Amino acid sequence: MTITTADLTKMSQAELDALYQKSSMGSLPNGDSQGTAMVMPGTLISKVLMPLIKVLAWKGKVFHRDQEYLFNKVSPLSVQLVKAQIYKGDSWIDGGEAIVLDYSKTSFVAQKIRDEIREVAPGLYLGQAYWGKTRILNFILEF
Repeated sequence: MTITTADLTKMSQAELDALYQKSSMGSLPNGDSQGTAMVMPGTLISKVLMPLIKVLAWKGKVFHRDQEYLFNKVSPLSVQLVKAQIYKGDSWIDGGEAIVLDYSKTSFVAQKIRDEIREVAPGLYLGQAYWGKTRILNFILEF
């Protein structure tokens, strides 16, 4: 059975963490993705915030694998802003391999943000977003 974005949005934080930990890093993504941000996964708050965030704030990421960077798609217009470096690194969740999205050297406004992703199904990535060392949300990228 292949996991879908809809499946992920119904999971609790514990279920997402277990899936993330058993998933491999996968291949470095390339191109345009559709994003879904999940604050407090598996709760009513998450169900309310997911569509609001998608419409008003964040719509995904556009990866440029060959140049090792990405841009976030922000605002209702999907403007490509907030650049990050892409590289393989260690996960802060379990120490295993992950794809790191590092904003520290590429973005003044997001310099304290670090994301990491793993491929949980073909073309479907589960991500963790950190502010400093504190995880602030999960997100999904669908290619």
